[in-house]
Amino acid sequence: MLNWKVLENASQLDSILLESEQKPVLLFKHSTRCNISSVAKNRLETKWKFSENEIDAYYLDLLNHRDISNEIAERFSVHHESPQIILLSKGDVVLDASHLDINVDEIGEQLNLIK
Repeated sequence: MLNWKVLENASQLDSILLESEQKPVLLFKHSTRCNISSVAKNRLETKWKFSENEIDAYYLDLLNHRDISNEIAERFSVHHESPQIILLSKGDVVLDASHLDINVDEIGEQLNLIK
């Protein structure tokens, strides 16, 4: 089961970077007004197969926190998309996917590569 941690403050990004030194961290940027974003979120939640010991997942409500999304794009040198996932490991982006390219199998492949 996917247990989202809520990303609602840009200062959390510092602790998320530190956290990614211990285990991978997934950031999911979601637009609550976008049907594609809702599909991507549903696909993540229904197909999630990872334990909280393997990976932490953060949910960003893009409409309420566009400033944090902008900070993510700048800090991690990724182009802003919505919906978007960014997988961090040891402070580095190891996966960046958006729209219908977001899928659990690709996250699993990246997790296997960084073990």
